[in-house]
Amino acid sequence: MLLEIQGVSTYYGQIQALKGVSLQVAQGEIVALVGANGAGKTTLLNTISGLLKARRGRILFDGQEITNRNPASIVQAGISHVPEHRQVFGTMTVHDNLLLGAYHRYRRVGRKQVEQDIQRVFEIFPRLAERRKQLAGTLSGGEQQMLAIGRGLMARPKLILMDEPSLGLAPLLVKDLFQIIASLRDSQQTVLLVEQNARGALKLADRAYVLETGRVVLSGPSQELLQDERVQAAYLGGKAVLAPGHAEDHPSHLPTRR
Repeated sequence: MLLEIQGVSTYYGQIQALKGVSLQVAQGEIVALVGANGAGKTTLLNTISGLLKARRGRILFDGQEITNRNPASIVQAGISHVPEHRQVFGTMTVHDNLLLGAYHRYRRVGRKQVEQDIQRVFEIFPRLAERRKQLAGTLSGGEQQMLAIGRGLMARPKLILMDEPSLGLAPLLVKDLFQIIASLRDSQQTVLLVEQNARGALKLADRAYVLETGRVVLSGPSQELLQDERVQAAYLGGKAVLAPGHAEDHPSHLPTRR
């Protein structure tokens, strides 16, 4: 496995946000994390990328333990993080934002290689090529999301973490964005995707994990989860099919599928 999360628990002060989370991501997969607000999805990505410290558990990446390393070290190991709300550098140009994505590689590979990588990003996102000299803060929300993903790809990561890439985008842009993310799989890019658009995420991903109040409560192939009546009732707007009063009427009681 490229990424293995083993019993990770993360806290905000005395409040436990992750409660023994375990999951795996294989090379070349798109794996989705779905769940309600406050389920722990963003917390898990931040723990993987070193922005938060795990109090218990282990994180293994490409055969090496990276638990609680600093973020720069984790980027160098091969993990890029595309954060929620994009967080582009608004007073810098599109081109310079992309250059920053390769900051840890620049001295090692040289400007020529980095510029070739920028051209690759422009091939994936032609709109960014048209706006390469434009300040990032003046881009539309969809364009800023393209830039955030492109900046993440500039690190040439083995794994890219994406946190709510469709947040705030028009439906047509969401469709285009999901198609672009799907195309990354064709180049063997591995993606761990956090999405509140559960239906879109499950259609896109190979496998998925459902988080509820800091725990993995269900996991499996995405197509199976799309058909699961409990997932439909809790996250896809379907009707509950369990008898009233049954313990499994509430998603927090969903059994973990191994």
